[in-house]
This record gives sequence, C-alpha cells and structure tokens, in this order.
Amino acid sequence: MVTEEVPLTLHLNGKELLTLLCSPNNLKQLCLGFLYSSGLIKSMDDVENIIIDTENYSSDIKLKDKQLDPQLLFKRLYTSGCGRGAVFYNVLDLVQKTKIKSRIKFSANRIITLMSTFQKRSLTFRETGGVHSAALSDGKDILIFQEDIGRHNALDKVIGEALLKGVQMQELIVLSSGRISTEIVSKTAKMKVACLISRSAPTDQAIKLARELNLTLIGFVRGKRMNVYSGTERIE
Repeated sequence: MVTEEVPLTLHLNGKELLTLLCSPNNLKQLCLGFLYSSGLIKSMDDVENIIIDTENYSSDIKLKDKQLDPQLLFKRLYTSGCGRGAVFYNVLDLVQKTKIKSRIKFSANRIITLMSTFQKRSLTFRETGGVHSAALSDGKDILIFQEDIGRHNALDKVIGEALLKGVQMQELIVLSSGRISTEIVSKTAKMKVACLISRSAPTDQAIKLARELNLTLIGFVRGKRMNVYSGTERIE
C-alpha cells in the first residue's frame, strides 16, 4: 500500500493563489482551513461559495470581500513541512500580537490517554506509513480527526471541518503526529486553542513563539512520558 499525493490548485476570487501538494480527500476542508489559518477568512460567513473539481484537482473559492490586497497573493512563506506547505508572511506577524488568555487545565494522565487513542486512529498510516494526523479534542474525546501527507494540511483539514460543523475551537486541544514548527504553532494560535500536543519534537523557534503566545506546548508524548515546553501552569 502506497499513500496518494495530488496537486490542488486554489483559485481565490478568480485569481490563482497557490498549489498545495496533499492527499486527495476532504479537499473542501483543506481549502477552508488554509484560508482561515492564513488569515484570509475569519468564519464561514466570509465565504460566498466554494467548488472543488476532483478531476482536475482545483478549487474555485469566492469570498464576500472582493477587495483583498492583490499583493498578498505574492507574500508567500514556504514552510519546513512536507508537501511544500505555505503560509503568508503577515500571518506570522499578526499572530504574535495576540496572547492566549485561557485558564483551562489539562490532566497529564488524560493527555497520555488521548495521545494513545489518537495514534491508533489512522488506518492509512498503519497501511502506508506515509501520512500525518491531526485532531481536535475537548480533553475527553477526539471530536475531529484528519490525515494528510503534510502535517500542515492535516491541521488545516481539522480547522476546515470545525468551520463547516460550527465547532467552537476555543478551549479545545490540538493533537498532532508531526514535528512542531513555528507555522504549526501559528495555525494553532489562530484557532485560539490553548494547548498543542505532539508525539514528535518542537523546534527552538516554535518553543519561543509558544511562550510568547502563552500557548501550552507539549512534545514527545510517548508511553507515560511527555515534555512540556511552555504553559506548564495548565498541566495538572
């Protein structure tokens, strides 16, 4: 078994935005999540229409705001992720200005249990070993689960599904299978989520950004151990 990879081209208000390399499932969620985490939409109320062409792997997205700065389309930052992830420069600038104020608490034992459940959810990974997973949890159950060849895409699919279902993302937990870099932290902060957990390692800049944002960042959750890099006051 080998995982699939396709190029998905996003067209925004009639202009080509960029092409994402991704898994060929849940493409509407991917597009919506990407727009949200890039700061181009704040909710589904900003979206007029979205059409996914699964034969040519393209999307036609129309926003209600037709006055987007055309220069924004060229301010791309290609990230460290697989699938040639990309975000826009202004996202990393804006997100650092908003600190997370949540006082929510998380049980260390519950985090370990959640990560164990999360790791068993991906049938595609067990079959191919070629995808990343991401999820949203309320601390008790996994509410939304997505997977993709790119860790950024997997998180964007989670965000997109939350938008489509009207899920309030604040006070929830983000789970990830992949390395935590600055763009993953920034996407999580855009969701106003207070806790980001991964079975893998964070980068030094991701830790720095998480501390600036007052985001609880936990890595290497394996077995009965974990490393807490920031926001330790939320762990009981």
